[in-house]
Amino acid sequence: MTDAQETAADTSLRTTGGAPPDDVAPAPIPLLEPREGIPPVVASDDALARVISAFAAGSGPVAVDAERASGYRYGQRAYLVQLRRDGAGSALIDPVGCPDLSGLGSALSGSEWILHAATQDLPCLREIGMTPTGLFDTELAGRLAGFPRVGLGAMVENVLGYSLEKGHSAVDWSTRPLPDPWLRYAALDVELLIDLRNALEGELDRQGKLEWAREEFDAIASAPPAPPRKDPWRRTSGMHKVRRRRQMAVVRELWTTRDQAARRRDISPGKVLSDAAIVEAALALPPNTQALTALPGFGHRMGRRQLEQWQAAVDRAKALPDSELPQPGQALAGPPPPRAWADKDPAAAARLSAARAAVSELAARLNMPQENLITPDTVRRICWEPPKRPTPDTVETALAGYGARHWQIEQVAPLLVRALATTA
Repeated sequence: MTDAQETAADTSLRTTGGAPPDDVAPAPIPLLEPREGIPPVVASDDALARVISAFAAGSGPVAVDAERASGYRYGQRAYLVQLRRDGAGSALIDPVGCPDLSGLGSALSGSEWILHAATQDLPCLREIGMTPTGLFDTELAGRLAGFPRVGLGAMVENVLGYSLEKGHSAVDWSTRPLPDPWLRYAALDVELLIDLRNALEGELDRQGKLEWAREEFDAIASAPPAPPRKDPWRRTSGMHKVRRRRQMAVVRELWTTRDQAARRRDISPGKVLSDAAIVEAALALPPNTQALTALPGFGHRMGRRQLEQWQAAVDRAKALPDSELPQPGQALAGPPPPRAWADKDPAAAARLSAARAAVSELAARLNMPQENLITPDTVRRICWEPPKRPTPDTVETALAGYGARHWQIEQVAPLLVRALATTA
């Protein structure tokens, strides 16, 4: 690390420093450069073995990042993995050439992994054999510390005083070979993660929030993989326009046909057929391909075979007996939408209003987003079905049952006890 970087890491949690005087121009923010240049991309077993050896011999936490090809390829697999560790330097690994990184994951077991927005990268890392036993999430740390902007570029700039290159976050990372500017961008994503982690740890400690953050990080690291979504077709954009069950069946059939085609061709489903086109076809229920072609999203550029494929899906949905049509909505696993509470249960609506106001005030005093203090879903559930006797013990037990962490329970339980006593 350069002297300037050390000074920035030691002194610059800049959110507390205020703006410069009007007559003093702000110092230009230097653009971050790779310390050792762009490392070669690791795409063979021999090169991977050398990286595993180097990182196993390194010291301290490991900075980890992954790049996906969202919007280009099917699924959320990793197409590049970036790492950095003291004593090992940086590494760029191609999971296409090295699809099994379980050896690397094992070598790093027991070490703290530093990720930015960990929940975004952990699923694709898990697919290739990399699962941390402990982690530090710099984005979540920034939220808990009260930073208004928690993107990696903003955090590096505000905390460490360096500017990260922008412009390659949404490129097609499945491209091979990867262009040098993209690789440079990817290497810089882990260049200062360790420094950022250390500075944020100090700030969280200063605010008395470090143990809170550690609880959050442990919860992320120990969380099981998310189960598959039930009826994922219901998340089609524009679905709120579709009211009739027969139309819903068309959405389901088109969504399923599109998903199968996208998986087979390994491209993003949106590139096969847009959500908007699916909804248009569901609303129109076209009788034939000629009528389908007239709809937005099914224009003249679409080949006849594709049109026949989509029309066949529409026809299958139209031919279903009523007993096989989807129901208007999924059964709610929790309380109804809050807008309906005043009519359904005025007392619950009063409890929710009081709870939301109390949580909002506490979050403002603690300088963190409300959703990080306690999830809105947890607040809704406990207000809709409160303990029969809302005492500190019963409320704490209910919060723990909804997955709240110890520090969250400690902060919000007293507020909720009072809110649950509110009457309409």
